[in-house]
Amino acid sequence: MDRRGFIRAGGGILAMTAGTPMSLAAEGTAAEISRSTAMTVAAIHRVEADGVSVFYREAGPVDGPVVLLLHGFPTSSFQYRELMPLLADKYRVIAPDLPGFGFTEVPAERGYKYTFENLAKTIDAFTEALKLTRYALYVFDYGAPTGFRLAMAHPERVTAIVSQNGNAYEAGLGDAWAPIQTYWREPTAEHREVVHQALSADGIKEQYTYGVPHPERIKPEGYTLDAAMILRPGNMEIQLDLFLDYANNVKRYPAFQEYFRKAKPPLLAIWGEHDPFFIPPGAEGFKKDNPNATVQFLDTGHFALETHVVEVAGAMREFLGRALKA
Repeated sequence: MDRRGFIRAGGGILAMTAGTPMSLAAEGTAAEISRSTAMTVAAIHRVEADGVSVFYREAGPVDGPVVLLLHGFPTSSFQYRELMPLLADKYRVIAPDLPGFGFTEVPAERGYKYTFENLAKTIDAFTEALKLTRYALYVFDYGAPTGFRLAMAHPERVTAIVSQNGNAYEAGLGDAWAPIQTYWREPTAEHREVVHQALSADGIKEQYTYGVPHPERIKPEGYTLDAAMILRPGNMEIQLDLFLDYANNVKRYPAFQEYFRKAKPPLLAIWGEHDPFFIPPGAEGFKKDNPNATVQFLDTGHFALETHVVEVAGAMREFLGRALKA
């Protein structure tokens, strides 16, 4: 299948349909987590940080080890709605909405410039506002260049990193990036419109379903909310600006890799192996630079939590249990 057609005028990507139901092992993991974890409803809050009203979800004991969950495009903290209760018996899990996403509000008078450097500065201010001095990071998609900047700024604060399809290697960029890379090289109105067309409701839905063995099992809430949020007045331009600025993340990849080599944080790369955006070599790259990195692949696409939340939660509990004792 030619993945270069992923972003195109009027559509998104083609879904793959081969696959199998949840394994007995996964069902066993689900039962184990269900027995050991109270199903907690995350509380919602707001806090002023960096001149921004940051919306966030929080669950778990206030004195528990902190896990900071940073979402990706085009979603929000809503993507962690099922993961947070599976960790909240032991961990204080906190998931903010990045500026431009979800329910975080940026006043017009703030004059906010939507770049990844500024997203990281706002989340840094958010951690200061909540007085978070030690935390593990869970980074996904856009959350990765945001979180890695945070880790570079405060390496002493980061206890561990879980990267779920959160890339830091050029080898990890799939063919789906080709039209966006063209936009980087030639940021013309025509190339911007090509990217714009892929952000239709159908295009966003296909980002959720591509590479998923049983796409019909994907719940509609996530992609429906994402599509509605993107269509808010002015938000589409924010998203297109961030797509253009992603080129600066690629330029920062060597610095991220240097951080991995120097700081050597315990790191779990847990990856949907059929992701057309961030392909498996991106996960494998962490092992090259960090002897404390482990890699696990899942039979799913980009939004692994939509299909494998139990497996991800189980892997995280095992990983964090080891990493935070070290």
